[in-house]
Amino acid sequence: MNAGRTTKQGQQINIGKDSAEYQATVSTVTMHPDDMKAVGIHAGGSVRISTEHAAVVFTCVEGKVPIGMIFVPYGPPTCRLMGRDTDGTGMPTSKGWEVDVEAVA
Repeated sequence: MNAGRTTKQGQQINIGKDSAEYQATVSTVTMHPDDMKAVGIHAGGSVRISTEHAAVVFTCVEGKVPIGMIFVPYGPPTCRLMGRDTDGTGMPTSKGWEVDVEAVA
């Protein structure tokens, strides 16, 4: 899994991080359609992403990401998944996470 900022987040910063629109953006993951099918996730369905630090439920959408990769915008949900270790850089690792993925009924 890789996390990053999106242009939509940049546009939404003016309405505030507490807005429903912003919260929806940072609570949505993008997966390749073939990966979604393999895990049994339908577009718009819920998916639980787990790391050694936490498990978070996201809305899942299809997108143009490579097979085997998940993209999620930075936000409070990704902060829970990252944990606190920064390896002395001041920023937790946010790229190339190994995660567990499961469909949520």
